[in-house]
Amino acid sequence: MKGPLGFNADDLMQETLAMQRKLMEGLQLLPSVEDVDYGVTAREAVWSDGKVVLYRFVGDQPPVHARPLLIVYALVNRPYMVDLQADRSLVQKLLALGHDVYVLDWGYPDRSERYLTLEDYLLRYIDGAVDALHARSGGTVDMLGICQGGVFALCYAALRQAKLANLVTMVTPVDFHTADNMLSHWARQVDVDLLVDTLGNIPADLMNSSYLMLKPFRLNVQKYVGLLDILDDKAALEDFLRMEKWIFDSPDLAGEAFREFIKQFYQGNGLMREGVQIGDERVQLSQVTLPVLNLYAEQDHLVPPDASRALRGRIGSTDYTESSFRGGHIGIYVSGRAQREVPATLHEWLVARSG
Repeated sequence: MKGPLGFNADDLMQETLAMQRKLMEGLQLLPSVEDVDYGVTAREAVWSDGKVVLYRFVGDQPPVHARPLLIVYALVNRPYMVDLQADRSLVQKLLALGHDVYVLDWGYPDRSERYLTLEDYLLRYIDGAVDALHARSGGTVDMLGICQGGVFALCYAALRQAKLANLVTMVTPVDFHTADNMLSHWARQVDVDLLVDTLGNIPADLMNSSYLMLKPFRLNVQKYVGLLDILDDKAALEDFLRMEKWIFDSPDLAGEAFREFIKQFYQGNGLMREGVQIGDERVQLSQVTLPVLNLYAEQDHLVPPDASRALRGRIGSTDYTESSFRGGHIGIYVSGRAQREVPATLHEWLVARSG
């Protein structure tokens, strides 16, 4: 007979025995699990400036679409979440659809890069990569900006639009002051001058800890308790370890660029107020008149949907498309559902504007 909680002593015994079996099988399995890595697609370096390298992904077949697609990722993580593993790779899906795909790898800034600014990242590195792609292809470039990279892409489009054909933003914040943006509430209280003047570059461990504390139980406890369920499944265990390796393989952040980004975007909400200054140039989203596709995740806790949807009506383009997908900030490009839906949506939108 079941007790008031819906289980009895026999249920507990069976659960205990099952967990004991998983632990024993896990102990036998773990020695056979080799080191895992991410970034499964072959790539070749085609341009560099200091530690920043532009890579071209090499597909099984030559690209069908001549216009390069440049992925601009955030500074806070390695860009290879878009190419995590063979069965969860946005890059491989786009290559299979015939696109010529490139990514900017920001590298690992050290103390010599402490004084890099947003102007360096946008008008030196991104602009340099775009010019290199123009020299290779002889034409304009499609740009896919992800998270903070999407913010960079929007600013770059506002300043150097003639070099781009189409712009795609993915899980990209525009309104940094939405009520449900917990990360923004934290960042707006930070004395960023004191932080940068004290530390110089911002340590990756500090940033990772901040992200983990947004969902402390889910990301620090529940995730590892759930690991017990897959200890006897080598493939699932390797998937888990691969994601963990990516999460904690994070670069430090160049201090001055961090200072500018926190002040202008998180604290000043500059995209909403047209208050973003890149070097001597002011960013005005109304100057973005090229086609824009804005993709966001419906369960994103880092970039809430309202933060992304704020782009509608703020740019000058008459060709604006907005699409949402189930999932969170990472799931939008690695979950099984997203792998089916996101590349197809992106591909169809780009092909329709390929003329």
